[in-house]
Amino acid sequence: MPSIPSITGSQMAQIDAIMMNDVGVNTFQLMELAGYMVAEAARKHLRTTTPQRILALAGTGGNGGDAMVAARFLAGWGHDCTVLLTRQHHGYTGIAAHQLAALDQLHIPVIEPAELESLPEADLIIDGLLGFNLHGNPRGEAARLIALANAHPAPTLAIDISSGLNADTGEVGDPCIQATLTVTLALPKTGLMMAPPEITGQILLADIGVPPQVYGRIGVEVAGNLFARSSLLTIRGDR
Repeated sequence: MPSIPSITGSQMAQIDAIMMNDVGVNTFQLMELAGYMVAEAARKHLRTTTPQRILALAGTGGNGGDAMVAARFLAGWGHDCTVLLTRQHHGYTGIAAHQLAALDQLHIPVIEPAELESLPEADLIIDGLLGFNLHGNPRGEAARLIALANAHPAPTLAIDISSGLNADTGEVGDPCIQATLTVTLALPKTGLMMAPPEITGQILLADIGVPPQVYGRIGVEVAGNLFARSSLLTIRGDR
């Protein structure tokens, strides 16, 4: 496998901006592919055609939107998906609100904070609460859902980085998702690769269509054949 560099949260934000403003791949396209790759990783992890109970924890940002897209795909593949929110519906804006409206149109169950006392039974939890922009400890409903997920017997799949983990330093917040599996997007985040395995679990790298030339524009060299064999690469084994 070619060498795989890691990037900081601010570098990932630069990559997103180049993709949208210069390449012309918009936020909706990036989120749709990211959510699909998360759903594909979940499908591989579940290893069954029998419908499974999946809880997607969705914050108000990009990771929350990714989680909603993943839930939509997994529901379309026959799984029993429920999305748990950190705010009421009207607290979601922009692209996250768009994804939430799609769930409502498809009658995929969505639970607001006031309706939730404990997590329902599940076969898999998808963590889309917080992303690489987090600084400090999680608070409020996100913190409550992290604690509930960690106490739940189901395995947890973290999107990009465990909620509560600093993407640059690897500092583990209080609380922080203890993932069974992390599906990191585009390139692994520096803090993710510094974090202990009980926080990251197995790490898969997912191709979301960022060309090597885009990484080159921020001074990061990525092999052109990185994803030649597969769009999902295992870069850290089982914990």
